[in-house]
Amino acid sequence: MSDAELIERFERGDVDEFHHADHVRVAFAYVRTLPLLDAIARFTAALRRFAAAQGKPQLYHETITWAFLLIIHERIERAPAEWDAFIRDNADLLQWKPSVLETYYPAEVLQSELARRVFVLPRA
Repeated sequence: MSDAELIERFERGDVDEFHHADHVRVAFAYVRTLPLLDAIARFTAALRRFAAAQGKPQLYHETITWAFLLIIHERIERAPAEWDAFIRDNADLLQWKPSVLETYYPAEVLQSELARRVFVLPRA
């Protein structure tokens, strides 16, 4: 399935299950095909709709979502690749617990209500 088809399907809500690896794959498609700010806007809107449609709007987490999009964007810029090669070289993105974000954020930040609601910058 092409990136465009994957995005279209996701935005229609045409997905049954959506696990962490699925998030990463769809995020990759958005970041690879759209300017970064458009990718963030469209992916977050579609992800919020998906969570609401599943009856779980509280599961949406702004910092986790944005951070993954930004990491994916940086890595694509460093080494552009198709999905299979990208994820082979960036397998750490598929790990959920522990997650790559633990490199950037203390647990208490990611568990905070503020981080769930708005993007919180990682600490240096």
